[in-house]
Amino acid sequence: MQKEDCFYLGKIVKKHSFKGEVVIKLDTDEPDLYENLESVFVDLGNNLVPFFIENSRLSKGTMFRVKFEDVDTEADAEAILRSGVYLPLELLPKLSGNKFYYHEVIGFTVIDASFGEVGTIASINDTSAQPLFEINREGKEIFIPMIDDFIVKVDRENQTIEVDVPEGLIELYL
Repeated sequence: MQKEDCFYLGKIVKKHSFKGEVVIKLDTDEPDLYENLESVFVDLGNNLVPFFIENSRLSKGTMFRVKFEDVDTEADAEAILRSGVYLPLELLPKLSGNKFYYHEVIGFTVIDASFGEVGTIASINDTSAQPLFEINREGKEIFIPMIDDFIVKVDRENQTIEVDVPEGLIELYL
């Protein structure tokens, strides 16, 4: 399994017992969706390795306590500590309307209500306080905040996102 075929579910943040249990901090708004997983992929040295789950339970919101098969000691748990946890993209729940996954809209065309066609989404910058569409327009980068009030319509069929941003925001970059 390759990383590009998967989505990031969370990170193994600590050991829980001397029997190899670990705690995964889930990166999701809906942790209940992942409560009954049979297996996950763990990122070990840039390889996604399948780990089968013996038992698990959610605790404290997004904390997911897991006992993996063949992880039976503190040393085994230590070896996978701070590793990313992934699942195949097909396990993502389908979104509709104006909700979308970041990976889903890469390559979509952004159209502003007053400016017209802005450009193509090259990536999503989620390292800032507010996630941003990074849009490529003829070699220039344009950043548009991903604010619900700005996003008018997500059209998956035509691969476009209609936005209505404050006047002058796009022109700042040109």
